[in-house]
Formats: sequence, C-alpha cells, structure tokens
Amino acid sequence: MLKLLGKPTSINVRKVLWTLAETGLAYEREDWGDGYRPTNVPEFLALNPNAMVPVLVDGDFVLWESNSICRYLCGKAGRHDLLPAEPQERASVEQWMDWQATDLNSSWRYAFMALVRNSPAFADPAQVAASAAAWNRNIGILDRHLAVGGPFATGANFTLADVVLGLSLNRWLMTPMERPDFRAVAAYVERLLERPGYREFGCNGVA
Repeated sequence: MLKLLGKPTSINVRKVLWTLAETGLAYEREDWGDGYRPTNVPEFLALNPNAMVPVLVDGDFVLWESNSICRYLCGKAGRHDLLPAEPQERASVEQWMDWQATDLNSSWRYAFMALVRNSPAFADPAQVAASAAAWNRNIGILDRHLAVGGPFATGANFTLADVVLGLSLNRWLMTPMERPDFRAVAAYVERLLERPGYREFGCNGVA
C-alpha cells in the first residue's frame, strides 16, 4: 500500500490527498512536520534530504515534491483524464502546475507568512504590500484565462492543474487582505466545490 508522510494541514500534503481522493488509490498516512514528528531526523532525511513534506513511499520507490507525487499518482492509477498522455494536452496541464509552483507561490510567500503565520521574520509592511499586490496580479492572470478559456484551467475538463490551483486559491481567499472581485475565479471555485476531494482537503477551513 502507498504510504504518505506529512501533516494534514500542509498545503502540499493536502494537494496530494486531494489527488489520492480523485484517483481512488488506497494509502495510509503518517504525521510528519511541524507539530508532529520532526523531519530533520536521519530516518526522514534518508527519504527526503530537503527535510520537507510530503514524501510518498511505494514499496522500494520514494518520491518527494508534491507536484511530482501528484503526477506519479495519476500515472499509477492510469488517470489520463487528470494528466493526459497526449503531449500537447499534458503540457497544458503541466504548464499551470509549474506556474502555480513558481510564479504564484513566489508572489504570496511574504504576505502569507506575515498575515497568516504572523512570522516576525516577515514584518516589513512595504514587502507585505508588494507581495499582496503581486499575488493579486497573478490571480488576475488566472481570472482572465478562465474568463475566456474555462470552465477549468485547461478548458472543458477537470485535470490535475485544477487540484494544485484550487489549493492556492483557497489560501488566497483565506488570507486577510484586500482582494479584487475576480468573477471568473469565484465561479471556478464554486465548480471546484462540487468535488468531494476539494471540500475535504482543499477548501476545508485551513489556509
């Protein structure tokens, strides 16, 4: 059976949990991370030298990086509806997954750590404002795309891109800051809420 290492409040662990819900693969989970078993111990570092969750263990195979884990799970389950086999369709899904992991995540980090985590290392008001503005600009990119290319990230069908974007949108909506009224994004979130996996692991009251 698959084993997932990571705490249930981690946004990246929840991304994998939603993917597991969509694929129907059987798994067990162990609590690792802040507030649970520490990840800087030799036992965990042997699995992921970055000391970060999630980690997936499938027999002798060990995988880290949440988006890579999600891709692997779709392949293991043969879910080409979530991650297409056709090169161009797959590239469209992975484009939005990579954008979420790079451009989008980079923009929200300072504002989120200041406004939600209340970290003293992220207390510069100017940098908080700049991060929030960049975050909103990126969500605006997604909003404009959905308005003409929706209803989902790559068009008519729900894919793995929507899993990773859905977690990020939940974080954006739960962070106490000013947000533009992005109507296409709002409608998109309502569509995601129709999926049990998003209600349980994405939009579940945890940022």
